[in-house]
Amino acid sequence: MCIDKTLFDHTKNKIVGSQRMRQGIGTLSEKTVHAVMKNYYAPDTDMHEIPIENFVADIYTGQEIIEIQTRAFNKMRRKLDAFLPLYPVTIVYPIPHIKWLSWIDEETGETSPKRKSPKTGNPYMAFIELYKIRPYLSNPNLHLKLALLDMEEYRLLNGWSRDKKKGSERYDRIPVKFAEEVCIDRREDYMQFVPYDLPEQFTAKDFAKHAKIPVRLAQTVLLILTDLEIVVRVGKQGKSYLYEVNE
Repeated sequence: MCIDKTLFDHTKNKIVGSQRMRQGIGTLSEKTVHAVMKNYYAPDTDMHEIPIENFVADIYTGQEIIEIQTRAFNKMRRKLDAFLPLYPVTIVYPIPHIKWLSWIDEETGETSPKRKSPKTGNPYMAFIELYKIRPYLSNPNLHLKLALLDMEEYRLLNGWSRDKKKGSERYDRIPVKFAEEVCIDRREDYMQFVPYDLPEQFTAKDFAKHAKIPVRLAQTVLLILTDLEIVVRVGKQGKSYLYEVNE
């Protein structure tokens, strides 16, 4: 599915504008990223917050359920147990792509000028959350949309360090641009996460190097790809598992 940039901008401006009318960011009952993405994927608000099987679906179109999940996928397990036997379920997972950070002084209400984070988000970051719902990933009724968003993040200066930044609380995130959407609709779609230039047999360290991600994240990715039989373990190299792409 192509990103509808006009619809996204319209939705973002509508949601963020309504919040500022309510005197500042973070004042709605749901956080801004969740609200923007819910309205982007279902502009018809009659489809929002629909009771199904003793749970409330973020979106129910009449044919499918769409859940916007910004974190804590483990909390989705009971919903998935109820929804998946009945309907196709799409989980939309927003991932920060390019991020600008501002700090809010709780005492004065003053917000610092925004500074660009040196880190750039990528689709592999989703696997940290996907690990929490591993048993569901092979269900043909489960679909995923990884939404990479440029965003502004606001944090409260209430951490435990001297500058109050470490251990601080995130206040809100405001999406600025919809940069990329990665869709997973069937098991074979996970092949897009296997770097094309991997050697025939490879370790997690090799995978990390070619995917340009940390080794620990590569280990999580490979665990899920092994579960889904996208890759197979074929032996060991020292203490490390050796993998091959499952042809």
